[in-house]
Amino acid sequence: MNDDERYMARALELAAKGKGRTAPNPCVGAVVVKNGAVIGEGWHRKAGAPHAEVEALGSCGESPVGATLYVTLEPCNHTGRTGPCAVAVKEAGIARVVIGSRDTSPKKGMRGAPYLRRAGIEVVTGVLKEACDEMVRDFLTLAGKGRPHVVMKCAVTLDGKVATKTGDSRWVTGPAARKRVHAMRNDADAVMIGVETALADDPALTVRHGSNRRNPLRIVVDSRLRIKPGSKLATDGAAPTLVATTDAAPKAKIARLRKAGVDVLVIPARKGKVALGPLMAELGQRNVMRLLVEGAGEMAGALMEQGLVDEVAFFIAPKIAGGPNATVTGGGVVKMADAWALSNVAVEFIDGDILVRGLVAR
Repeated sequence: MNDDERYMARALELAAKGKGRTAPNPCVGAVVVKNGAVIGEGWHRKAGAPHAEVEALGSCGESPVGATLYVTLEPCNHTGRTGPCAVAVKEAGIARVVIGSRDTSPKKGMRGAPYLRRAGIEVVTGVLKEACDEMVRDFLTLAGKGRPHVVMKCAVTLDGKVATKTGDSRWVTGPAARKRVHAMRNDADAVMIGVETALADDPALTVRHGSNRRNPLRIVVDSRLRIKPGSKLATDGAAPTLVATTDAAPKAKIARLRKAGVDVLVIPARKGKVALGPLMAELGQRNVMRLLVEGAGEMAGALMEQGLVDEVAFFIAPKIAGGPNATVTGGGVVKMADAWALSNVAVEFIDGDILVRGLVAR
């Protein structure tokens, strides 16, 4: 690993501190290096706060004139809730800027890299590009499609079952894999389940492992509003809860849940079910940038069939359950050639279980 890669790797570590906290902005990290030493670091902490470049420049223990700035995403060159970072970089006297990922979001205005080059600053792009692209993938989905980046997480047996024939699912995977799921929740803006999971498990969907924890928005897709008013999601107050339902929901129950503090969102129905496309668009309007879908079955199948899943994370336990309760149900594909394929596949062993992650190829 050369120096540029080493300092960009540090910038990525800083960017990751913002996961689940920056929406609708991307997670970005920055490092300022002068004479072979780091003199400043920063990351974007939340929307409205200084961008990573500005925070890094502001933290410098000495003048950044003539220094190199490493930043995971191309500096912005427009004014929003904060000023343009490219201008701040120029005014700070930075001599060289090393960029990991280019900004491909559909916003208007000139990008930061051309502005910096025109100002006489050396610009290098593409350092640790794959990792930097991964860091902003959810931001690009929200900016480009107006909906969250959807990650479908499932815990399954080797034969693809999420529960036994009696519905027992505690536990498919081991403690280490379940802790990883809590880390995934911590990185998400919202976590979503179907009402069947809510009724069967009465989950809290909170983050109970790791440091610097915060709970995401909890979402239940419940077409006929069958959620129990006394459930943890409706009563524990640990995090906001949104229930997406349809006009088929009893009006009195809607009022009762709203009075208890639950956000009940009435969405148009599609074949008697909550229309997932309009729900995703509404979540995008609410700045849900990364959505973790926990669960399987019919909702997983509908999301896949409607092209609403961007990434999957399957925790596979080396055991066989048999029977019904498959991971993804619904209509399915007719030919194996039409099956949903994955790209950027990564496989990891987690204390006996196997995590398979990948992007859904379009």
